[in-house]
Amino acid sequence: MLKVAIVMGSDSDWPVLEAAGETLAAFGVEFEAAVASAHRAPELVRDFATGAKGRGIGVIIAAAGAAAHLPGVVASYTNLPVIGVPVNSTPLGGMDALLSIAQMPAGIPVACMAINGAKNAALLAVEILAVGGGPLAEKLNAYRARLKEEAAGKTAKLKKRLQEK
Repeated sequence: MLKVAIVMGSDSDWPVLEAAGETLAAFGVEFEAAVASAHRAPELVRDFATGAKGRGIGVIIAAAGAAAHLPGVVASYTNLPVIGVPVNSTPLGGMDALLSIAQMPAGIPVACMAINGAKNAALLAVEILAVGGGPLAEKLNAYRARLKEEAAGKTAKLKKRLQEK
């Protein structure tokens, strides 16, 4: 099975990206994580992205705060799907990163998650890897069924609380 790569501009982004790693692990999806700054070490970014397919990577999650160039730079070096995660690391609350990732020019797409949306990035990566069916798709279906059950349980609890008033 293909793996997912998680790349961030700084190790200070890991507390946000850890949710992606935990989610991937829960689905049994192998992942690798790396720090490669588009500004401080562009050669590392190039090598990371151009070598991804050879390492068995199927999807890349790229996170960045501030100017948020990392997801776009990674995408410019590969045709693998890139999912951008804007990180709340500036006085602008991550809005700068969100807009920078979401406003990628036409031609080199990057999917954009919510600010600090690492869990959804991992879930989208799982969906991409599961598109052909198989065991991973079954795990995804079971996960969705659990979400539905949880929502129904919360509705029942809410109705009970409202009846008690």
